[in-house]
Amino acid sequence: MSDNLRGSLAMIISMAAFAVEDALLKFAMQTVPTSIVLMLFGVVGLCLFSGLSVRAKEPVLHTAILSPPMLVRSVFELGGRLFFFLALAFSPLSSTTAILQSAPLVVTLGAVLFLGAHVGPRRWVAMGVGFIGVLLILRPTPASFEMASIFAVLATIGFSGRDLATSISPKTMSGNQLGTLGFIVLILAGFVLLPFQGLPSAPMEPLHLAIVAGTTIVGVVAYNTLTLAMRTGDISVVTPFRYSRMLFALVFAVFWFGERPDFLMLAGTILIVGSGLYTLIRSGGKIPSGTKA
Repeated sequence: MSDNLRGSLAMIISMAAFAVEDALLKFAMQTVPTSIVLMLFGVVGLCLFSGLSVRAKEPVLHTAILSPPMLVRSVFELGGRLFFFLALAFSPLSSTTAILQSAPLVVTLGAVLFLGAHVGPRRWVAMGVGFIGVLLILRPTPASFEMASIFAVLATIGFSGRDLATSISPKTMSGNQLGTLGFIVLILAGFVLLPFQGLPSAPMEPLHLAIVAGTTIVGVVAYNTLTLAMRTGDISVVTPFRYSRMLFALVFAVFWFGERPDFLMLAGTILIVGSGLYTLIRSGGKIPSGTKA
């Protein structure tokens, strides 16, 4: 088996695990306040990634966590995590996942605006097509627009800003240390939301605690498998398989949550995935760094 094939399979497994994580989180938030799920998810993830750092004999927290790039990264991650959980709680899983697939387009646009990257006319067209796909899903008309769908858009902006900040973050930070920082931010996001939702009226049932804990373990598997995928195969070959997450999400949305995506939603998804694939292939799977395409 070639490195590219191993990397592609790892990416598909990672995206399947992320889809499972999303579905379990959405299920948990049907009965538990979003703020509590955020904090529990963050605490379990923090323990797991801290343990991985201890096992690797490295500091749990890197000294660069207060550097400007990491502070910017944390602010964007705070917004991304918070709005993503709100999107999962109040919006359909299918549309939330579809809108999040536009992140590579937003990252490319951000790289142009803030990192001095250059892209050619064909990729500008691809970005425009992708954003049309987002509009098809959002349906910004008085008759069909749903305010909750804005959460997914804000989450996409937050995650894209996080990824841009990560690209200029210290290279000495390990994946475990970045994961630890991310879950600390997740706990903070829960505290931000807590005053608006309050504490649950009754103690959480063991089943709910088990679901959140299991979800975190699945998330760690997804994160580490993603890292394996990106380090095993050629990035330009492996990265497009990131969009397999959309297929897994649609399966959960239809067969678990009873969602029925209509023509506009599916058309928007195709536009987003198609334009994102083109953008990733033209950039070699990386953030643009000055080479026109």
